[in-house]
Amino acid sequence: MHSDPEFISRVATPLGFYYLILCALNWGAAALLWRRGAKTFFHVPLPGRRNGNGHAAAVAVDAHGATNGNGAIAITDVLVWLAVGFAFFILAPLAMIGEPLELPSAVKQTVNELSGPVTLALGSLVVFAIFFVFRRFFTQPIVAWVFLNLALLVMGMSMTDPNFTSIVAKPDNVPIVGLVFLLGFFTWLATYKAVVNDDRIARGLPPVEKEDSEKVLVWPDLVYTELICMIALTAFLLVWGIGLQAPLEEPSSSVKTPNPSKAPWYFLGLQEMLVYYDPWMAGVVLPSVVLLGLMAIPYLDFNRKGCGYYTISERKFAYLIFQFGFLELWVILILLGTFLRGPNWNFFGPFETWDAHKVLALNNINLSEIFWIKGLDQSLPKAPPNSSALREIAYILVREAPGIILVGAYFVVLPPIMAATIFRKFFVKMGFIRFMLMANLLLLMGALPLKMVARWTINLKYFIAIPEYFLNF
Repeated sequence: MHSDPEFISRVATPLGFYYLILCALNWGAAALLWRRGAKTFFHVPLPGRRNGNGHAAAVAVDAHGATNGNGAIAITDVLVWLAVGFAFFILAPLAMIGEPLELPSAVKQTVNELSGPVTLALGSLVVFAIFFVFRRFFTQPIVAWVFLNLALLVMGMSMTDPNFTSIVAKPDNVPIVGLVFLLGFFTWLATYKAVVNDDRIARGLPPVEKEDSEKVLVWPDLVYTELICMIALTAFLLVWGIGLQAPLEEPSSSVKTPNPSKAPWYFLGLQEMLVYYDPWMAGVVLPSVVLLGLMAIPYLDFNRKGCGYYTISERKFAYLIFQFGFLELWVILILLGTFLRGPNWNFFGPFETWDAHKVLALNNINLSEIFWIKGLDQSLPKAPPNSSALREIAYILVREAPGIILVGAYFVVLPPIMAATIFRKFFVKMGFIRFMLMANLLLLMGALPLKMVARWTINLKYFIAIPEYFLNF
């Protein structure tokens, strides 16, 4: 018996069609395997075989990376995906009659407990490292297809929970869910192409892009492709507009604001940063530094490899920094703000009810308070009444000396240490000015996750707090 039969009856039919779509996807994959006569969804040029014109010949690649020279049909793989599709086909009528497959309550509770910001941030970092180290395994098409099926199955099972559905099925959150899957696909596709090129380069062969460099989309092929995409996208948007109501709320009023009040998804990262930094820092300084840093990259970069083709082995440093900055410091912030931030901007698990009366006893304190009050057991240094401006500034500097010393050491002392140790090769090739600029950009980028973890763990508000002059960091 389901916990909420009325809710299940509302989602039964859409969930049934959802499983039918998954069934069609897997049966389509099986048909594609049968038609191509190989154990992969791609027909890619790999090293080791060349045709008469000197170009790499297309060979069949099995699910584990081995070639199948004669392109024989893998009956086992076809049957596996036919069986998976049939399993989804069975789940469809069960969902439609009100008996969908659900996640156990223990799993939901565990997910809620693990959905805290620290666990999510550090866990995503561990997952990122695992995917990078074992990228050759995870980029195999068969592995990616298995992970996609598991993700879609868990998604369907989670839709039977009213709290999860109320978040994911909101009209303005539906495109974000789609963007998450699209982001995963394109990240996988780019990594897949990079792995193929790295394997070719390791064998002394040119990248795939170089062999296709003579093929340029021009009239009429390019226009045909763009026209077909435009028609398909227009039809898709029409169906979307008919199926989902526009997320319009009542007219704005100064006496009644939404709780939570969220920015559009593309600004949710900035809104989440405002929790940890002052508006001038999170809304002006950090975005400006990001733009200036992106513009400075061509002048800082000394590695000329990897231009015009996908690769990771030849540009590991650039790949790791960009993926960390985009996935960890931007996408994760958007996901936090979209799915986990609820009323009063508190954190809620994906299966937890958004209770507007939830109150968390948080006492955010500055580093100066930790040092003077908790560490030395004395009050904060404060200028006597009627002191001069210079004397007040002197007392402020003494009060904030721990934070000033810490931040100064972070931005001034760390770059020389980096140049003398793990980044020595970069310092030699880049020179003093370019290296110092790159090092400070990296340290400024790292200041965001450090501040976030400090807020989540020890309730640190600011390293440097000078509200008298609107200077907080």
